[in-house]
Amino acid sequence: MFRLLLAGLSRRLPSQCAVCHAWPSQPLCEACVSQFAQPVRRCRTCALPLPAGPRQCGACIADPPPLDLALAAVPYAYPWSQVMADFKFHQHTGWATSFATLMRSAPWVEPALEAADLLIPMPLSRRRMSERGFNQAHLLARALEPSKVLSGALLRIRDTPPQRTLPRKERLLSVRNAFAVDPLQVTRIKGQRVVLLDDVMTSGASLHAAARAVHQAGAAHITALVFARTE
Repeated sequence: MFRLLLAGLSRRLPSQCAVCHAWPSQPLCEACVSQFAQPVRRCRTCALPLPAGPRQCGACIADPPPLDLALAAVPYAYPWSQVMADFKFHQHTGWATSFATLMRSAPWVEPALEAADLLIPMPLSRRRMSERGFNQAHLLARALEPSKVLSGALLRIRDTPPQRTLPRKERLLSVRNAFAVDPLQVTRIKGQRVVLLDDVMTSGASLHAAARAVHQAGAAHITALVFARTE
C-alpha cells in the first residue's frame, strides 16, 4: 500500500527528466526526446531498422512472423535501456504517460491505435507480478487507450526465464506454448483487430508466441507495439 501511495504521489509532484535529470521537468523532457528519439524507418513486421527500400527485411520475407505489423518507438539503447529498467524495477509508474506520448509520436502508431479494437498487454508470471507489484505493459496500455484495454484475456500459463539471459534458439523454445487466451474471452477477440502491448522487444519470441495464441482465438489482425526494440 505504501509503495502504491508513493507511486501516486510521484505522478502529481514536479519531477526530473529521467534522461538528463533537468529539474523541474516532465519525465521525458523535449530536448532529450528530440536528441534520442528521432523516428527510424523499420521493418513493418519485426520493427528492426531498415534502409530505404522495401518495408520488410529479408528475414521476415523469407520466414514471415505471426504478426501483421510491428511498431517500436525507440531503440533499446542508451538512454532508453536504463530508463526502462528504472521504470520497471524502481517503481517509476508515473512515467507511463510520458512513455505513451512518445510511443504515439512514432511512425504508424497513431493509425494502428485508432484502427485497433482491443489493446492486450503482455502478461507477467505470478512470481514477477508479485515481486514488481505491477505489470508495465498494462500501465502503458492504460496510458495509450484505456477504453480499448482488455486485461486478463491473454494468460501466461507457463513461467519462463528472463529472455535477455537466453540465446535466440533457447528463447524460442522457452516460450513455446507459454501463452493462451482465456476461453471465456475468445468471443471478445474473434474477428477483432488486436494490438499486443509490451515494453521491450528483443528476439520477438514472447510476442510471437502470444500472437499465435491470439490468432488461434480468431483475431483478424495483430499488431505488436513496444516502447523499445533491440537492434
